[in-house]
Amino acid sequence: MKRFYEDGLRFTCRQCSHCCKDEPGYVFLSEQEMTSIAGHLSISEDEFIQEYCKTVNMGTFSMISIRERKNNDCIFLSEAGCTIYPVRPVQCRSYPFWASLVDSEEDWEREAGECPGMNEGELHSREEIEGWLQKRRENQPKMFYN
Repeated sequence: MKRFYEDGLRFTCRQCSHCCKDEPGYVFLSEQEMTSIAGHLSISEDEFIQEYCKTVNMGTFSMISIRERKNNDCIFLSEAGCTIYPVRPVQCRSYPFWASLVDSEEDWEREAGECPGMNEGELHSREEIEGWLQKRRENQPKMFYN
């Protein structure tokens, strides 16, 4: 099946933090991501979850998401940028190459209206984009059955 991004897509992060602030959302975490971030912060995994996360009830199961401030900014977003940048979750690393954004050209262009780095800068190949999609599939969030 030919994808609209067959010849690649342009994206270079402009560090505007659009993907990290202003709108509510979830950054669901895998077990490995929780361990990495807790280690980076030099705290236990339990402390990390208690201090920086929230449990999101999805019906028959729940998942752990990074907490947001009251203004919907990520709790790890500071004036200087992401305070956990070296260990940020795959969800953050892979933006804007999310299935929901590369499913259709319309979805891509709608998001590009909000993100100044999309359709600009570095050309990312179809293989690279699909590599990010695969990493997202492989890095499943930890689920707790209710």
